[in-house]
Amino acid sequence: MEKIKNTIESGKAILGIEFGSTRIKAVLIDENNNPIAQGSHEWENQLVDGLWTYSQEAIWFGLQDCYRDLRDDVRKKYGVEIEHLASIGISAMMHGYMPFDKNGSQLADFRTWRNTNTGEAAETLSRLFNYNIPLRWSISHLYQAILNGEEHVKDIAFLTTLAGYIHWQLTGEKVIGIGDGSGMIPVNPDTKNYDSTMIAKFDELIADKGYGWKLEEILPKVLVAGENAGVLTEEGARRLDISGNLKGGAPLCPPEGDAGTGMVATNAVKQRTGNVSAGTSSFSMIVLEKELSKPHQMIDIVTTPDGSLVAMVHCNNCTSDLNAWVGIFREYTELLGVPVDMNEIFGKLYNNALTSDADCGGLVAYNYFSGEPITGLSEGRPLFVRSVGNRFNLANFMRANLHAAVACLKIGNDILFNDEKIKVDRITGHGGLFKTPGVGQRILAAALNSPISVMQTAGEGGAWGMALLAGYLVNNVNDRNLADYLEMEVFEGNTGTSITPTEEDVAGFNTYIGNYLDTLPVEEAAVKYHK
Repeated sequence: MEKIKNTIESGKAILGIEFGSTRIKAVLIDENNNPIAQGSHEWENQLVDGLWTYSQEAIWFGLQDCYRDLRDDVRKKYGVEIEHLASIGISAMMHGYMPFDKNGSQLADFRTWRNTNTGEAAETLSRLFNYNIPLRWSISHLYQAILNGEEHVKDIAFLTTLAGYIHWQLTGEKVIGIGDGSGMIPVNPDTKNYDSTMIAKFDELIADKGYGWKLEEILPKVLVAGENAGVLTEEGARRLDISGNLKGGAPLCPPEGDAGTGMVATNAVKQRTGNVSAGTSSFSMIVLEKELSKPHQMIDIVTTPDGSLVAMVHCNNCTSDLNAWVGIFREYTELLGVPVDMNEIFGKLYNNALTSDADCGGLVAYNYFSGEPITGLSEGRPLFVRSVGNRFNLANFMRANLHAAVACLKIGNDILFNDEKIKVDRITGHGGLFKTPGVGQRILAAALNSPISVMQTAGEGGAWGMALLAGYLVNNVNDRNLADYLEMEVFEGNTGTSITPTEEDVAGFNTYIGNYLDTLPVEEAAVKYHK
């Protein structure tokens, strides 16, 4: 306790902050990368004029309330104030659209990654660049605004992401980490900068508009992990800590996206490693040894915080329908007057699923609370399908829903492993699907036909990952690359607990996914006819 207190008082603590879609979280770590305090703030996006957004007021109140909660935690545990920090890192959900004029005034409401109004732009740019440009990327939002004839576009002097915006306001520096930047417009892994050929093509595409800017002029400068991205100004310190106790001067690492911090928090930035985040939505990140042979609509190419190419499969749906079904069983136990412990219900249902037929007895579930780009659906309808000849029992029912949670991940990753012949040495899972020990791991291992590891530290989340990147800026005394720094100085060789898939489980999941794809027209009909 005294050692931690001294760390905070002497200004050696490191701060990581991440803006998630429903929670802003701050984690304070010591010199040995251990979390010593945390704070959080719950928030929600708003639908304004048909677009999902967070207001500037919500952003700053959320940041300040999160930091206040962190201060309260520090004072309660250690009886001291935070006055100086060794370093700071800011992270946020990737992509989206935040344009500003030459005076720093915001020109349009923040458009988050969740908006899907950019279809025409994304399709045009994907053809122009011969590169998959997803709907949520910043360049898609920018070009869609141009196609829409939006008046503000001519006045853009700076375009950035949420993390880039917060960082700019705290430091005065218009920079971005390469991982977050790779979700704005593609980057070149050799130059560690935006792809100059694509930038030239974009400028030529919009030349007839006569804007007073070129694309590269309005984008933030790209930095890689370990580079100094500025220092906390006195004004920035007051914006972060409204109590006035925090002083300026702390160096900041490059601001990063939530995908990059997830890679760091799971020790998955080295080539041939990967991680899977499985919660409300899910995504897998596989760090590549080389570029893919061709673009794939199901696969986004981003980078690690130090610039290695990453193949990302993003799925809109994961555990929401599972949670809804478990809620039904909770209601049943309450009707019986049985005391309810949700962890016990999850544990019993999930573990019972492992006693089922490996192919779920022919049962099929679709967990589509929302549309699912992987299977081409713009809307979703949660659906459970069976025939009278299927083996309908509780174990098969639960396993079918567990399989559904990672079915789209399998579809996307089959392209990587089967078509592109990508090799991977270790995949680490994190998120709500893995809370019941062993079950989510075994299901995902069968889906991807790969060993899956889970580490206890992965539960610390992206804010901890961002703090590790801030620590890498100031504590990398051995001048290691990021992958080696994490491996040797943070995780110290710990790769977690691994589960290897069995042949029976893999064959069973392959049968399930065949049924899943064959029955997909039923889901499509549900979207069309059930309103």
